[in-house]
Amino acid sequence: MDHPTLLVSLILGIVEGLTEFLPVSSTGHLIVAGSLLGYTGDRAKVFEIVIQAGAILAVCWEYRARIAFAVTGLFDNRDAQRFAANLLIAFMPAAVLGLAFAKYIKGWLFAPVPVAAASVIGAFVILWAERRQKRSPSSITLDSVDAMTWKDALKVGIAQAFALIPGTSRSGATIIGGMLFGLSRRAATEFSFFLAIPTLLAACAYEFVKNRHLLSAQDLHGFAVGFVAAFISAFLCVRWLIRYVSRHDFLPFAWYRIAFGAIILITAWAGIVRWE
Repeated sequence: MDHPTLLVSLILGIVEGLTEFLPVSSTGHLIVAGSLLGYTGDRAKVFEIVIQAGAILAVCWEYRARIAFAVTGLFDNRDAQRFAANLLIAFMPAAVLGLAFAKYIKGWLFAPVPVAAASVIGAFVILWAERRQKRSPSSITLDSVDAMTWKDALKVGIAQAFALIPGTSRSGATIIGGMLFGLSRRAATEFSFFLAIPTLLAACAYEFVKNRHLLSAQDLHGFAVGFVAAFISAFLCVRWLIRYVSRHDFLPFAWYRIAFGAIILITAWAGIVRWE
């Protein structure tokens, strides 16, 4: 399939929006969904850039007041300066490693089976992190994003770098990493949202410039549908997740990741599905 149908665009847009900020790996789900729908290849990667931009816009809109505060206070407000500096520091590890190893990661790991394996491994990390926090509630030393130091931000940034492996989940790596380094579940989730903005914007800009020659007027309607679907579903998901983490843990997502990965691995091993 060279150009996505409106239905394929809608489905993939919803998949992106619902999974981008949950600890389940949006990239992994898009790889699997694209394989099932028959929409793969370089042009599909451009489509994923577009719908990912829709998901980023949803976070920007939800936190527009906080973003405006950071931007307007960048030169004269110490809290805004610290917030911006923490985001920059946390952004750097994934940016540097991504530029260095992106070619190799895409060549070897952008496929359903490696994604499934990473999904299962990541699930056990979530189970361990949740068990650790419940056993040692005193390990929670930061209950607010504003209380983070540059060292805290760097630790979360290093955790985010593991998400360069497809199936790991960028949000999962940053949230669970934040929890392991002393952030409360809510603070880790909110910082993951904020960190997504520079991280995903940079990734989208890089990939867009690199693959702009693949854009076609025939894709316009499908890309627009996917963009809007990703924006709406991501916006709803972000609002739901903030309410969810105030009273619940991430164990259901861990079990979902195990089931998701197991289905792919079993069907691939048994030859039931020929994953591309």
